[in-house]
Amino acid sequence: MRYVAGILSGSLVFCSFAMGQTTKPADTIQLKPIQVAPHTYFVRGFPEMGSSANQNFISNAGFVVTPGGVVVVDALGSPILAQKLIAEIRKITNQKIVALIVSHYHADHVYGLQEFKKIGAKIYAQGEGRNYLSSETAKQRLIASRIDFAPWVNANTKLIAADVWINRESKLRVGGVDFFISRVGPAHAPEDLMVYVPSEKVLFAGDLVFRGRIPFVGNADSKGWLIALDEIARLKPNIVIPGHGNYSVNPAEDIRFTKNYLQYLRNSMAKAAINMDPFEEAYQQADWSEYEGMPLFRAANRMNAYYVYLSIQAE
Repeated sequence: MRYVAGILSGSLVFCSFAMGQTTKPADTIQLKPIQVAPHTYFVRGFPEMGSSANQNFISNAGFVVTPGGVVVVDALGSPILAQKLIAEIRKITNQKIVALIVSHYHADHVYGLQEFKKIGAKIYAQGEGRNYLSSETAKQRLIASRIDFAPWVNANTKLIAADVWINRESKLRVGGVDFFISRVGPAHAPEDLMVYVPSEKVLFAGDLVFRGRIPFVGNADSKGWLIALDEIARLKPNIVIPGHGNYSVNPAEDIRFTKNYLQYLRNSMAKAAINMDPFEEAYQQADWSEYEGMPLFRAANRMNAYYVYLSIQAE
C-alpha cells in the first residue's frame, strides 16, 4: 500500500492506494432540486469542507427552464455532481440545456463544467477567469483535488474555458426570458458575475452572498465585495440564490449578514494591519462570539481574518 499527500486548507491529507487503485466510497449523494420561482430551481450544497465522502458538493447551482431551453448557473464541484444535476434537470423538463453561466472560477463551482460542455451547452464567464485558468494556482488546486476528492475528481477532470467571455454588463435572452449578467468583481473573486432574471425576480449571487455558514473570504477583495453587496441590495430581488446555503426570501437580511461579517473582519484587523502589529494579537483581541457557533467557523474564520489583515496592508 502506498500513500499520497494532498493539501487541503493548509494541512496535509493522506490518501491510501492499494495496488494503484483507490477504494471507491459508496455513492450516497443525491441532488434534490428545490423550486423557488415558477421556472427556477436550485440544488443546495452541504455546509462542509469538500471531501471524497461528499463528492465536493459544498456549493449551490441553479437553473431556469425557458421555452427555448434551460439556463444553468454554476456547474458544481465534481463531474459526478454535474452528471446528477443534468439528470435531475431532465426529470423536470424535456428542454435542452443550452447555456451555463459561471459565477466565478472556484473549484467547487467549476469542476463539473466538462459534463455540460459534453452535452453542447454554451459556457459564459467573466473575462478575468482566463487569468485563473492559466495560473499555477489553478493547476496545483486541480492536482490536489484529484487526490482529496478521488475518485470523483480524477485524471479525467479538466479545467474548462468559457465559450463566451463577458467583459461588461450583458443580456442573454433564451426562450423570451432575459438573463442580465453583471460583473461585480473583483470582490469574492476577480471574475465574479451575478445573474438577475427579472421575470422570475430571482438573483443568482454566486459567492457574493453566503447564508447559514461562515463565508469563505480567502484572498478576496473585501473592499470591492462590500461595494458589490450594495449593488445587489439596489436590485431588490424577491429571491436570492447564494453560492452557499439556502435560498433567501429575505435578501436584505442575508445580504446584511455577509456585509456585516466582512465589515467586522476589516474593523477588527485594520488597526493592527496598518500599524504592522502582530496578526495573532489582533485576532485574539477580537470578539468572535456572534459567529463562532456557525458552520465552518473553525475551518475558515482565522484564515479569513488573516487574509483581510494582509489585504488591508496592501491597500
